Amino acid sequence: MASLSFHGVIKRYPQGKGTLQVVHGIDAGIRDGEFVAIVGPSGCGKSTLLRMVAGLEDISDGEIRIGERVVNALEPAERDIAMVFQNYALYPHMSVFDNMAYGLKLRKMPRPEIQARVGKAASILELSALLDRKPGQLSGGQRQRVAMGRALARQPQLFLFDEPLSNLDAKLRVEMRAEIKRLHLASGITSVYVTHDQVEAMTLGSRIAVMKGGVVQQLGTPDDIYNRPANTYVATFIGSPTMNLLRGAATGGQFGIQGAALNLAAPASVNEVLLGVRPEHLVMQDRAPWRGRVSVVEPTGPDTYVMVDTAAGSVTLRTDAQTRVQPGDAVGLAVEPANAHWFDASSENRLA
Repeated sequence: MASLSFHGVIKRYPQGKGTLQVVHGIDAGIRDGEFVAIVGPSGCGKSTLLRMVAGLEDISDGEIRIGERVVNALEPAERDIAMVFQNYALYPHMSVFDNMAYGLKLRKMPRPEIQARVGKAASILELSALLDRKPGQLSGGQRQRVAMGRALARQPQLFLFDEPLSNLDAKLRVEMRAEIKRLHLASGITSVYVTHDQVEAMTLGSRIAVMKGGVVQQLGTPDDIYNRPANTYVATFIGSPTMNLLRGAATGGQFGIQGAALNLAAPASVNEVLLGVRPEHLVMQDRAPWRGRVSVVEPTGPDTYVMVDTAAGSVTLRTDAQTRVQPGDAVGLAVEPANAHWFDASSENRLA
């Protein structure tokens, strides 16, 4: 096991007569034994960053260290990493055992040790009864467990996961998330997990790196990311339904939006601010001065999502299943001060 660190890491690609920079000076550290999820939309640079760690992409500038070793110039086989891909990458003509043992055979490891390592990995992932089968005889979830078992059998310093659950259906994704969590707890191997799915990131990562445009917007625990987002991008990317953002003015320390003055003390450092409110922290109150009209009601089972059109814009509330409102109903809205998030309207960065 080892730590992983990035020092001013940049990636550029040739483009015409110039270059296109897709990763912009990443500085971050991942501790030994930690599980960090890198999340962001397609094209944000997260997979490129992972491939640079694996040695599948050259580093244009900066430095990547695995433990104390600078790995910029090392071949993938010299980095002591194991990667789990989205498409399983199993050999269809080989048995489960041979797929899991393949990398160990290439290292010319003694057969008893190969059998011991594969047996241990198979036991952890509940594959012991499937070792003689071919990949074509397995379900999608079983194939992904074989791919994970192949990586685990190598006992690397570092696990890299590149959107490994994207090909699975919703139910299987939930089951495999639990498998990956159990695998990390059992092995203790430092892990980096790339995904575009914020739920995967929140449930798996001990810390989460949110990326946009080749830049890490925030690196923190799931609690930090959700409850103390660094900017409006992080605030709206993490959480479903997304955080409500309301533009308003701080006058005499009180926050006002179009159509109402809210009983909230806004930061005094700037005049124009953005108020962020999670859907579960926006409540309906009969006598509240901020008024709106219900436009959509979405029951989901345990919760009901209610969309309300107001003079300041449309907002979404998460309420319990017993809420009884209909489209067209007039409602009052209120925000508890403790649940208000404040952002500078110009920079969109969080305000103290």
